Amino acid sequence: MLAPYAVLFVPMAVIYANPDTTFLLRLLTVMLLGTVLVETAALLVRDRRRWRPSIAAVNRPYRHLYAVSKVVTVVSVAASITAARAGQGSIFTQVGEVSGGSLVAQLAALPAGWTYLAVALLLASYFGGHASRRRVLCWVGLLVAGQVVTAAQTGITSPVFGYLSFVAGAGAICGFLRARSVVILGAVLLLAWPTLFALRNDIRVEGGVSVAQDVTAGDRLRFDLQVARAGEFDAPVDVGQPGPAEFARYGLIPRVLDPDRPTISTGSLINQYLGGTAFSSYSFLALGNVYFLDGWLGVPLYYALWTALALLLLRVRGKPGPIRLSLFCFVLAGPLLWSSSYPDCVIAFLQFSVAALPVFLVLRLFKERVRGRHTLDRVPSAPIRTGVALPAVAHR
Repeated sequence: MLAPYAVLFVPMAVIYANPDTTFLLRLLTVMLLGTVLVETAALLVRDRRRWRPSIAAVNRPYRHLYAVSKVVTVVSVAASITAARAGQGSIFTQVGEVSGGSLVAQLAALPAGWTYLAVALLLASYFGGHASRRRVLCWVGLLVAGQVVTAAQTGITSPVFGYLSFVAGAGAICGFLRARSVVILGAVLLLAWPTLFALRNDIRVEGGVSVAQDVTAGDRLRFDLQVARAGEFDAPVDVGQPGPAEFARYGLIPRVLDPDRPTISTGSLINQYLGGTAFSSYSFLALGNVYFLDGWLGVPLYYALWTALALLLLRVRGKPGPIRLSLFCFVLAGPLLWSSSYPDCVIAFLQFSVAALPVFLVLRLFKERVRGRHTLDRVPSAPIRTGVALPAVAHR
């Protein structure tokens, strides 16, 4: 939780002498208060059994897991690119240059979240001994390439960096990626960002969208300003954001079955509250949005709730199989992703879970039955370094 803020937000605030640095640090402290309390409680009540099934044994019985993960990967990449070409999530749709409500876009949106589901299933394939690390990395590379192509179609690059953050976080927490690899990836992205920013602007200009010439690539990395701006308001603020009823309607019912419902965009509502237009959006990022909409008390409660769910998915009844690992990845990709937009990310978590149900059913149907506890690989229990960490498992 702290890593992106420690790497990007706080250093930028200190280097550029952000006058709201104190507010930003208070906000981070309150956020960590919720997560640390939950993780500490989880350590106190952790499973003290000396022996338990390894994560390899839990994932090995899922036959065809690797094949399913490859199918999900291909479908997710194709759906993302198709939806982008149809105008969904495009900057050109937002400014009215193209239409994004076609039937093709709605159908392509059905496998929502499969880009995150694919990563979870690939990790489970590796842990279960169904695929080597090299093969998993190749398929994850295809997923990232699909996100890059999608960004070239939409003219919006932030989802790519959000996706890379998710991949790095999920891989590091699960023990698939080493910390050194994550650091190298972050350094490469920072070095490449000015070039990517220029390419993004060229794509927008070619599509007829005006670009602010006074905004540099460095300015777009000032996420500390974006979050700290929430401190200018007397939180909590009601902008007409979605509530529980909208969570159920938009999160559990696919749009193809409810085509007449209006689009939900809390970013657009915030932008209008700030005096902007309805066809553009503004976000204080996940942390800032939680404070802005729910106040100081809402921040620790929100992060404590989702941290608790993440811990339950990782630890209840032993190590996670592909289904629980997928739900855990949905938590990371939605509510706990630093670049997500609250409360839309809660709806996204529900949408991802519903869209994954057919895949979960297939996995359950082809799961081998394990007879007797003696058939499971059992390894000595090792203390977990953090509340949401899994020990690395060597591929066999």
